[in-house]
Amino acid sequence: MDTQKTILIGILVGAIVGAGASVAIQNIGITDEDRIRDFYLSETAVIVSPHGLRKKMDRGDSDFLLVDVRSQEEYEEEHIVGAVNVPAYSDRFTSAYGEVDRIVNSFRELIETNPEKDIIVYCYSIPCMTGRKVGKMLAGNDMYVKELGIGWNEWRYFWTLWNHPHEWDITSPEEYVVSGTEPGIPTIRTDSTACPIEGEFGC
Repeated sequence: MDTQKTILIGILVGAIVGAGASVAIQNIGITDEDRIRDFYLSETAVIVSPHGLRKKMDRGDSDFLLVDVRSQEEYEEEHIVGAVNVPAYSDRFTSAYGEVDRIVNSFRELIETNPEKDIIVYCYSIPCMTGRKVGKMLAGNDMYVKELGIGWNEWRYFWTLWNHPHEWDITSPEEYVVSGTEPGIPTIRTDSTACPIEGEFGC
């Protein structure tokens, strides 16, 4: 019995030491500067500025496809104009994460039929993890999407949070949302004030 305990303890200690060594080896030579660089490379590759998106909508750009992952019920009540719906919720209170095949296949079809477009997901709000979880699910299936930097709540109810003060009185969220089963088509605005800065520091 004592021999078995000794062997078991030896195995456990070896596993713990091996795991620790593995983590240490992986971090050798990685500096804080490396981590910061990688963070910003990832952040700018994944997150889409809502102001930049509004600019694209105003211009009539067609190089993106917006995907609302809220429930079909909520989507039909109101959604960002131009967005299609791939629900990650069966209703407003029930997640549909168990329906991985349906979600993955729906996105696969969107990506295959829109190969030149950035697929941009949005969910309920900035802290909502649904868009991120869907993105992780898709990445696990070799499909890569971007995420809108805000969610539905900020787009619809906190317009002044992410638009510039000089735009507060000349634009409104009502101009950029639609109800029903169809995505809708954004209105082209030749007088758009969205993200006037071009180039590297634009939205």
